[in-house]
Amino acid sequence: MQAQHSLERVLDTQQKKLAFFQNLVLIAAADGQLDKAESQFLLQIGNRLGLKSEEVQPIADNLAVLSFIVPTEGLQRTMELQTLVQMMLQDGNIDAREYGLCMEYANRIGYSKDILDDMVSQLAGGKPSGNRNPPTVS
Repeated sequence: MQAQHSLERVLDTQQKKLAFFQNLVLIAAADGQLDKAESQFLLQIGNRLGLKSEEVQPIADNLAVLSFIVPTEGLQRTMELQTLVQMMLQDGNIDAREYGLCMEYANRIGYSKDILDDMVSQLAGGKPSGNRNPPTVS
């Protein structure tokens, strides 16, 4: 029987929770806009993790100087990338800057562009495909 994995179980310290939330905020803010769906997703994740506004406020206050915090554990890395992709898809628009940050994270954890594109396709409701044309940065 396969073990059940959840964000709450994988993110088992306050430091892991805040680092993960910081990564989500970086994706949400990448296009310069935080729409209602993205805000709701952040609130939902923050509530699931039991984060308080005073704990996450420093993230918002220092957004311009923050970068990804990449976890060391493989399962956590994969779950985080999936959630980052979900954040990118929240507004129904794959912004090139958001995609670029997801690609940076994927590269840093050893995943190829093809793996990221398949994950995007699956989480967007499609089937994995070998030939996707992701957004390009202009």
